[in-house]
Amino acid sequence: MLGALAGAMLASTAALAQVSDDVVKIGVLTDMNGPASTPTGQGSVTAAQMAIDDFGGKVLGKPISVIVGDHQLKADIGASIARRWYDVDQVDLIVDVPVSAVGLAVQNVANERKRLFITHSTGATDFHGKFCSPYAMQWVFDTRALAVGTAREVVKRGGDSWFFITDDYAFGHSLEKDASAVVTKNGGKVLGAVRPPFATPDLSSFILQAQASKAKIIGIAAGPPNNMNEIKTAGEFGVFKAGQRMAALLALITDIHSLGLPTAQGLLLTTSFYWDMDDKTREWSKRYFAKLNRMPTMWQAGVYSSVIHYLNAIKEAGTDDPLKVAAKMREKPIEDFFARNGKLREDNLMIHDLMLVQVKSPEESKYPWDYYKILTRISGQDAFGPPDPACGLAKK
Repeated sequence: MLGALAGAMLASTAALAQVSDDVVKIGVLTDMNGPASTPTGQGSVTAAQMAIDDFGGKVLGKPISVIVGDHQLKADIGASIARRWYDVDQVDLIVDVPVSAVGLAVQNVANERKRLFITHSTGATDFHGKFCSPYAMQWVFDTRALAVGTAREVVKRGGDSWFFITDDYAFGHSLEKDASAVVTKNGGKVLGAVRPPFATPDLSSFILQAQASKAKIIGIAAGPPNNMNEIKTAGEFGVFKAGQRMAALLALITDIHSLGLPTAQGLLLTTSFYWDMDDKTREWSKRYFAKLNRMPTMWQAGVYSSVIHYLNAIKEAGTDDPLKVAAKMREKPIEDFFARNGKLREDNLMIHDLMLVQVKSPEESKYPWDYYKILTRISGQDAFGPPDPACGLAKK
């Protein structure tokens, strides 16, 4: 009787543990060769594979595999790849997806196909606002969080007049909007803005307009490559010598590495992750460095964090059913080398603590990639704020 009972229990457990197509497939949809490829690209693929390897390569007794796609920073290509992956290749989860326009297109496909999508390298608040979805999660940052960290702190330090150089696409617009709200709320003024297209080769005219504004702070509401090119061009035009300062509302450690400390020193920025923060960040980052010979960005570290959390949720749920896994992901706090005080909310935004950092001078840096001074920590509640009422998933 005991043997029969044990057999029945094992059979019941096996029946409950269900993995579609007998494999858990994760698609890293990224920019492999374009301007976003250094902070995402192969580094995001490596981070996802590290998570799978550290998990043991299997979940619920089934193999875990990775598929890689290059969306070339084009929304139609990203949507087409996502559609094929979900429909033909039976991908269970898509991750990464730099550039908000591409991310929003992929989110639409995820909603249609009822499959999971986690964005790491896009920050538009619409992901968890008016376009929030039970199938799409935002893991690393959003534009409001960066604005709260950087703009508020700069205004506190006397930078109370701003002029924005804004990437002319969804991410840049969202970043400018959120930063402007923080500036004015804290007693500052926004004097104007210019909006160069993404990856503009010559930014001279935009820098001259910002310079002519006489604003104390030139806010860079942009991501790679415009953000770093604007800092370089501003230095060449004597913006800093004339007394104006720049606040990078989004800057990544690979950007600072490319610029060099002599050019980037003194920049204030907000980040979700810094490789040299503590023993946990250093241990993982050194393993990552051994594979790619560079330190990870917050986006790449976030890919690892989310994939591990996703796989643990499948294990605990006993299935890879998208909504059951997403519900399980929201149940437990997220406390790993990447996230401190992390929590996936009902609106599918993962809130966690951020850091305001300042780029070190060459004299302050003691070893390779020793780039940041941590000035203060910002709680996830303060940085990300309450759920957007426009999101129907948020608790009323």
